[in-house]
Amino acid sequence: MENLEIYEKVKEVPKNAQKAINAGRLKGMTDINPQWRIEKLTEVFGPVGFGWYTKETKREFIEGANGEKMCFVDIELYVKVGDNWSMPIYGTGGSTFIAKENKGLYTSDEVVKMAYTDAISVACKQLGIGANVYWNKTDSKYRQTETSTQAIPTTKPKVELMDARQLQAIRILVNKDDELKEKTYKKLGVQHSEELLKKLSKSQATSLIKQLKQKVGE
Repeated sequence: MENLEIYEKVKEVPKNAQKAINAGRLKGMTDINPQWRIEKLTEVFGPVGFGWYTKETKREFIEGANGEKMCFVDIELYVKVGDNWSMPIYGTGGSTFIAKENKGLYTSDEVVKMAYTDAISVACKQLGIGANVYWNKTDSKYRQTETSTQAIPTTKPKVELMDARQLQAIRILVNKDDELKEKTYKKLGVQHSEELLKKLSKSQATSLIKQLKQKVGE
């Protein structure tokens, strides 16, 4: 079997298995019908229990903010290729057990099923199932929020340039050794000390003064 053989078979997601998310924090992203993943596993590996199966390894409920509660499920997915069973393919899924809504707290009676389904999707992702949706980060429901924050222009903090007192200190130090003066100016790319006023920040000048003092033995 070629390395990408399975991946190439399962990476495409038909349009009828994709669903746009139009509300909430995931608005604008794309969800994949979980039943389609089951279909692809069955198509490629065989019926569940014979060609593939999952095993739950951990289930936990975790307290969230504002009285909410989450359920997380860890699974191992096993697939059969030829006569050989795979090593475990891990997946972790989560869903909200107790959610805070406008009318108060809502308790889901399907939370374990939803978390389990999510865990299967994470494991399937490693086989390449639905890969083309995940490749396009602007469509995937797993898109990170930095996509929007990066578009916001930021103002760079103003750099405080060195002052005349620091310039005088540098002049005194480099004038104690002509070779040191030449090397220092060459390294900083300046011809005259006055040029340092527009080249070095206050912190850079402080660091340079410290280095020069060490070299001249002060």
